[in-house]
Amino acid sequence: MSNMNPQTQFCHNLECPARGQVGAGNIRIFSQKQQRYDCNVCGKTFTATKGTPFYRLHTAVDVVTLVLTLLVHGCPAQAIVAAFGFDERTVADWQQRAGSHAQQVHEHLVEQGQVDRQHVQADELWVKLVGRRVWMAMAMAVPSRLWLGGVISPTRDKALITALVQRVRRAAVRTAILVCVDGLASYASAFPAAFRHVVHTGRRGRPRLVLAGGFQLAQVVKRYTQRRVARVTHRVVHGTMAAITTVLSATRTGAMINTAYIERLNATFRSRLSCLTRRGRAIARTQALVTAGMWLLGGSYNFCTYHASLRERAPTGAYYKWAERTPAMAAGLTDHRWTLNELLLYQVPPPAWVAPKRRGRPPKGTARPSAGATT
Repeated sequence: MSNMNPQTQFCHNLECPARGQVGAGNIRIFSQKQQRYDCNVCGKTFTATKGTPFYRLHTAVDVVTLVLTLLVHGCPAQAIVAAFGFDERTVADWQQRAGSHAQQVHEHLVEQGQVDRQHVQADELWVKLVGRRVWMAMAMAVPSRLWLGGVISPTRDKALITALVQRVRRAAVRTAILVCVDGLASYASAFPAAFRHVVHTGRRGRPRLVLAGGFQLAQVVKRYTQRRVARVTHRVVHGTMAAITTVLSATRTGAMINTAYIERLNATFRSRLSCLTRRGRAIARTQALVTAGMWLLGGSYNFCTYHASLRERAPTGAYYKWAERTPAMAAGLTDHRWTLNELLLYQVPPPAWVAPKRRGRPPKGTARPSAGATT
């Protein structure tokens, strides 16, 4: 049984004025045996696993965490079923719970306009399902290797790219960035549309939309002959080649326009998500299961996995030579490497409670201005 700490908990009741407040002194232990807390503002009780994938599960937390750890490291669900004896639908339910939770954590921590991205790369890859295939579009902040999210759609169209760009935009701390993508035409219109801002001129009619200063977009166009790359063209869509080269040099991400980092991330996802493996037999059955696996793996990649290219020299006198870092540590979102159990137990607080506006006549006793009063 885990130790209970009321100072790290908050009230989950959406009608409570103290909801989502950590360390406010309104939470106390209700039952150590049942692992329940009590809020002294609204009087409601809640379990310690409220707001996590373990809520109302009868299987031990350690066992569920072990199964999810195997899933985010490429183990097929069929092998887990054979080894542990669980029903395949149970494993799929755990994965969907964990994926939905990881998405909430990502939106709460990453998509809050706190990531200084400087250089962003985006790409898409196809995923084979039973009887069909879907497209998965993803983006990353290259300097910190932070995964910025992904979107899955049955078609590779502008709607898919627009949804991805919106996630990138929500994570931005500034709009002066370099974006490197492939030759898909939807990128050339979706990214500028998301990074424009309104300029009011005082005239009648629709205000002007102006592209943010410092925004640069470049494409790597590959031509294929017999399924092999025959020619590569580097195209500047917004900005200048000199300015793009300056950003690449400042971020140490190459000497020319490239999409190497997002392609390497695609390879990581294909190796650690069994349904993405090329010519594999662990094919996903539904799009929802692929989406859950993507978010769970993305959260694990950002917060739980050390990246070799992000390590730094250890302080003088330390017993180790290198200080390892995760993408979330490099982006300043956390100060330590999370375990998968820590990611799954992270509780996303609800929005702060706002008192409802009073409607109707004011209560009796409220002073009213007289008819002859002047201002």
